[in-house]
Amino acid sequence: MSFATLVDAATLKAHLHDPNWLVVDVRHQLADPGWGEAAHAAGHIPGAFFLHCDRDLSGVPDGSNGRHPLPDPDRLAARLGGIGIRARTQVVVYDDGSGMIAGRLWWLLRWLGHERVALLDGGLAGWLAAGGELTTTLPTPLPVAFVAHLRDDMRVDAGHVMARLETPHMHLVDARGPDRFRGENETIDPVAGHIPGAVNRCFRDNLQPDGRFKPAAVLRAEWLALLAGTPPADVVHQCGSGVSACLNLVAMEIAGLPGSRLYPGSWSEWCADRGRPVAR
Repeated sequence: MSFATLVDAATLKAHLHDPNWLVVDVRHQLADPGWGEAAHAAGHIPGAFFLHCDRDLSGVPDGSNGRHPLPDPDRLAARLGGIGIRARTQVVVYDDGSGMIAGRLWWLLRWLGHERVALLDGGLAGWLAAGGELTTTLPTPLPVAFVAHLRDDMRVDAGHVMARLETPHMHLVDARGPDRFRGENETIDPVAGHIPGAVNRCFRDNLQPDGRFKPAAVLRAEWLALLAGTPPADVVHQCGSGVSACLNLVAMEIAGLPGSRLYPGSWSEWCADRGRPVAR
């Protein structure tokens, strides 16, 4: 049996020593890029490898391509193979930020054609609440060849978004907090506001108070109401830099609404070009 959206703590505990399972820790803080790696060294789920949001899960920003552009797929594939991920590996990814970073790796692995990837439901807090232990022992990688089968149909670019602004052919969903969506309290990007025609669904709205995802039926009802008849194939997700939006893609998968796409550049790429329209 493989998992493609969520794994609970009890299931992960049962597979911690399964050679076909591999855990990845992607804890990260935007304001302190070195924090996640230090936190991993201080204590992590046994056997978990660490991947860095900026170094591993992102490319190099050049001022016009957003704060977290997509990584080079060949470089990412080499990094994933370097920690032992092969075609049959069940990957479980976690963070301590409501799945904000974990969703990014979930999406990236699927982008490279690897479907056996799931978030640890509830993240690190859920693991600890279930009695899970932490260790400071770093795992020894067993490098393998990770063969990517790139699925570029899973993403769109700024041109795609611009050509479909405020038309029936695209339903744009912004995963940022409501205040930033409205153009208030913008402290991360140089321009406040949102892409015209976008609707707001903060990524945290998919979660229960304990940090675990809402039941599939609840997510489905909420997403169907938000989409108002739009088929998933016409849904495009974005956020500030293409990271937290991935959690909305996870939620739609859980809800049985697959097929939506990501605009990886998101608001930070969009607003870098002052010729693009802004709504507030």
